Amino acid sequence: MNKLIPLPREFFARDTNVVSTELIGKTLYFQGKTAIITETESYIGQNDPACHAARGRTKRTDIMFGPAGFSYVYLIYGMYYCLNFVTEAKGFPAATLIRGVHVISPENLYLNGPGKLCKYLGINISHNKCDLINNNEFFVGDIGLKLPYSTTARIGITKGTDKLWRYVVTDITNLISQYNVQP
Repeated sequence: MNKLIPLPREFFARDTNVVSTELIGKTLYFQGKTAIITETESYIGQNDPACHAARGRTKRTDIMFGPAGFSYVYLIYGMYYCLNFVTEAKGFPAATLIRGVHVISPENLYLNGPGKLCKYLGINISHNKCDLINNNEFFVGDIGLKLPYSTTARIGITKGTDKLWRYVVTDITNLISQYNVQP
């Protein structure tokens, strides 16, 4: 049985697209619930019109400017929370949106959509700016799972739709059952 430990800050302090692709198959642990990350999207800096920091630094986007390895949680449509992980070097605003997960504990459940996963896991605005490295209740670990994924255009946005910065698992069914995770 594998013991989950948080990924180091250096994992997140890299190119956002590299982090987004390498998060596929990583294990999200949140307050007793464990899930495999199956879908991510990249939002990169002030030249990305879909990035919240495209217009500069604000109170809301301050966390995106680093350091890497912190959570960025925000509310959309006045009702759904979205979970992101801050990436890149301190001072450069970027993050990976977690769009989908496959819960493996306490039950077996696929959650597609950032609002669904936050609702199920219980993630809300109080979890904004959480350090994912020095945390035993909210972190990302690695159990060695490598999943095939496809690259597509980002969805649910109106600007920056030309960027192929969405990464989604192509087939997860047979792979997850191979792993036994103990947080």
